[in-house]
Amino acid sequence: MSSAHTEPPNGQAVHVTTETQGAAVVLVVSGDIDMVTAPEFEKALLAALRDRPEVLVVDLSAVEFLGSAGLTALVTARQEAGSDTTLRVVAESSTTARPLQLTGLDQEIPLYRTREEALTS
Repeated sequence: MSSAHTEPPNGQAVHVTTETQGAAVVLVVSGDIDMVTAPEFEKALLAALRDRPEVLVVDLSAVEFLGSAGLTALVTARQEAGSDTTLRVVAESSTTARPLQLTGLDQEIPLYRTREEALTS
């Protein structure tokens, strides 16, 4: 398990923990994903994809804000995953699910209500 934490001077923070569960890698993300913190989020996504896991689950259950920069990071990850890795997102609240649905990103990256559902699909 590895962990990254970014806390800019303005108090915004994102925390990403990486876990391996069988053939899947799970990124557990908490905090805000905005213009300030999205680069760290994207860095964690791309690092997780480097080893080409079968499945990458991005668990946004503890994310309090998901802005357009965070959505862009997910698009970048989806492109990087290509056909090698299946990307899945856990977005159980309107804070995370709604931006993904409004932009149509949920048509490209499947959304799940729980981490367990994402891992067993």
